[in-house]
Amino acid sequence: MVQKAKAVQITQNGGPEVLQLNEVTLKEPDKGEALVRQTAIGLNFMDVYLRKGPSGSFPAGMGAEAAGVVEAVGEGVTEFKVGDRVGYAGVPGAYADYRIVPAARLVHIPDGISDEVAAAVLLKGMTVEYLMQRCFPVKAGQDVLFYAASGGVGLLAGQWGKHLGARMIGVTTGAEKIKLAKDHGYADIVDRKNDKISEKVRALTGGKGVAVAYDSVGKATFEDTLVSIAPRGYFVTFGATTGAPPLLEANLLLKNGSLYYTRPTLATYTAAREDLVASAAAVFDLVLKGVLTPLIKQHYALADVAKAHRDLESAATEGSSIIVP
Repeated sequence: MVQKAKAVQITQNGGPEVLQLNEVTLKEPDKGEALVRQTAIGLNFMDVYLRKGPSGSFPAGMGAEAAGVVEAVGEGVTEFKVGDRVGYAGVPGAYADYRIVPAARLVHIPDGISDEVAAAVLLKGMTVEYLMQRCFPVKAGQDVLFYAASGGVGLLAGQWGKHLGARMIGVTTGAEKIKLAKDHGYADIVDRKNDKISEKVRALTGGKGVAVAYDSVGKATFEDTLVSIAPRGYFVTFGATTGAPPLLEANLLLKNGSLYYTRPTLATYTAAREDLVASAAAVFDLVLKGVLTPLIKQHYALADVAKAHRDLESAATEGSSIIVP
C-alpha cells in the first residue's frame, strides 16, 4: 500500500514563511507503527520553537499533536486496531492529513470526547498535569502563579488549579483576556503591561509570595518571577516565548529564600509509556467530569499554517487553536 498525504514541512529554519505544504508518499506502517488519518491537529508554541530551530535534518515535519483514526497497523501492534480513535502529543510531524506514528506514543480517545477536543487538550493538558501534579504537586490552599493565563495551557491550568483547591494567580494583559482567565479558574490576575508583577504578587499574598511560579515567558519575566516566590518555593520555567531566561547563579536562589529552580519538559515526564498513558488518562478523566473545558477559539486549514503561526507569535489567539486537515 502506498498512501499519498499532504504535510507541512520546512527545508530551513526561520519565520512562518518557511512553512510549506507538500505532497508526500507514505509506505505501509513498519513494525510497531500505525497509519493515522488525522482529523484535528493541535497548535502549540512548541511548534514555533521547532520551526525556528535548529532542526536536525531537512525536510522536517512540523507540529507535534493530533487526533484521528487508525487506518493500518504494523507488525506487533496489538493495543490498537483499524478504526480506533487515537491521539498523540510530542511526536514531530503532526501537520498532515495522514501520517505514520509509533504506536507506543498513541493513546485511545475515550467515548464522549471529540477529536477536536482531544487535539486541543492532550498536549496542553498533559503539560498542566505534569507541572501541577508531578513536577510540583499543587495542594489546596497554596498560592500559585501561572503565566500566559489566557492561553491554551494557562486556561487549563486555571481550571485544574481551582479543582485542586489552590488560589490561582494568573499573568496576562488586556480586559478581554483578563476576563477570560478569571472565567477559567483564576482568583486574581496580574496585568503584565500595567502592573509590576512582583509587587502585585506580593500585595496579593500579604507579602509572602507564592508557593510555586510556572513561567513560560522566559527572559522578560525572569527577575520578577524570582522575587515573587515565597521562601523554599519553586521556580518552574517551562517555556521561553521572549527568549531563554538568563543563566542562574546558585547564590540567587539562596538570597531569594532558598528557592528551588527547575526546567522540566513534557518529553521527560511522558517518556515511559506508563507515564504517557497515565497522564493522558488523568486529562481525559477531568474533561469527562467537566473539570477541564478547553476553549477552542481559532480554526485554520493546513494551507493557512503560516497565518496560524503569525497569530500565535503575536499573541492574537486566545485559548486553543485547531488545524483542520
